[in-house]
Order: sequence, then C-alpha cells, then structure tokens
Amino acid sequence: MNGSGTAAASAEPVLDLFRGVRLTPTQRRIAHCLVQHAAAAAYLSAAEVAELAGVSQPSVTRFAVALGHDGYPALRRRLRELVGASPVGTADGDNELQRAVRAEAGNLERLAGQLADTGRIAEAGALLAASRPLPVVGLRAAAPLAAYFAYFAAKVHPDVRVLDDGGSLLTDRLEQAASAGASALLAFVLPRYPRETLDALRAARAAGLTVVAITDSPVSPAGEYAEVTLAAAVGTDLVFDLHTAPMTLAMVVLEAICDAAPAETQRRLEAFESSAARRQLFLG
Repeated sequence: MNGSGTAAASAEPVLDLFRGVRLTPTQRRIAHCLVQHAAAAAYLSAAEVAELAGVSQPSVTRFAVALGHDGYPALRRRLRELVGASPVGTADGDNELQRAVRAEAGNLERLAGQLADTGRIAEAGALLAASRPLPVVGLRAAAPLAAYFAYFAAKVHPDVRVLDDGGSLLTDRLEQAASAGASALLAFVLPRYPRETLDALRAARAAGLTVVAITDSPVSPAGEYAEVTLAAAVGTDLVFDLHTAPMTLAMVVLEAICDAAPAETQRRLEAFESSAARRQLFLG
C-alpha cells in the first residue's frame, strides 16, 4: 500500500495553502514534503521538517513567512487545523478496494472544482494547438498516459510525437522537434518523478520550448520547469498508483486543443471518419 484514505484526505486541504503562491525551488521541496507527510508534518518541529525535506532550518522559517505567517509555529498551528478538519470521505463498512475507488471519485470531484476557472486550461490548449510538431513526453509510469493522449490528439493535430524513452536520445528528439518548428510540449510528470523526465524538461526549456505539465500536485517538481502546470491527484490507496484524475485532465486538455482550432479540428475529424468508413475500420 502506498498510503491511506486518511493520508490522501489530509493532503488536499494542505495543498490549498500553496495555491497561487509563487514558490522558489527550495520552497517547493518543503511544500511537497508537507503534502506528502501532511498528517505527521503538522506535529514536527522546523528542524524536523528541514531534515525531512533536505533543506536548512532557516529555509523552513522563510517558507512559513512567504505563506503569510509570522514563523513556522504559526504555520504548524494552521497545518494542525487543516489536518484535523479534513474528512476521511469513506462510508462505514467499506473494504480496502471500495475505499480506493471512493478516493478516486474524490480526486475527480476536486478536479471538477478546479475546472471552474477555465483560463489555464484554455491557455494550455492554445499553446499546444499552435505547436507543429507537438511533442508529448511521458516516461516510466507516465508513458501509457502519454500514448493514450497522443492516440486521440493525432486525430485533430497533424504531427504528434510521443517521447516515452529516456536517455540521451530523448534530448536529441526534443531538439529535433524544436528544429522542425515545435513551440511547446506536453509532459506527464507523475510520482515518483523520474529524474530523466525533469532532465528532459530542462532540455526542452533550453531548446526554446514552452512546457505544459500534467502532474499530481501544484508543488510537484515539474513546476520548476513548466510555464503552465496542471494538477490532478494520483490515487495512492492500492499497491500501485491510480491515474484516473490525470488521465481525465489529459482529455480535458485535448478538448481545449480542439477549442483553440475548431475549424481545423472539424476538418480533420471528418477526414478521419471518411477514411475509417472507407476502410471499414470499426464494427460500430
């Protein structure tokens, strides 16, 4: 088991502390640590949080001040209030599998709430629709999400390139895409955050590409490299993570790509349907 329903519920209100706050890379590490260890962190000293996050104790104090608190003790009091108020969100008598599924439903509900503001999604859609070609990066556990997105995106975009292998060749392919005219890329960055994925985002920035990242948290390491960060929580109640919300968010982004170029989208979809009918691709 990667976590529990209680831990997941505790993390969500803690995330609200950081929404809309511009954090430095060091502060992002502290925030991510607090989210990952929400229930325990609310009772740790500044020194203990610093050790857990791998930063200095003064960095933890400055982080608390950056969030609008007088110091770390005030932030810790706020964390205790949030953790104590967080709902478990399970029904009496649920077994372990039911709790995992209900937690995923909660992740989707939170994602739906975030989509009340469509501005960032529209921005991401416009950036990605304009990129020719469109590189899509997803390594290790994120590779299936990149492939799923790209399968459908290829029906409305003329040149989608899935980059799902790491190593030095990945940088080559990013540079080739930029040379071919790419202006942006979509990256799936999910726990446990492969180092090679973050290296790829760094290389993409160096090649002049605008990075749009779908990740699990507003304080994910992807935020250090992405101009647009879109977050959808990962389920952690089973042995392996559940990616229901990130996959849903990927389809929402694809919808925004379609909305950014409606005439071309319609033309390409009609062409595909004509081709599919001629070749009798589908039974229904």
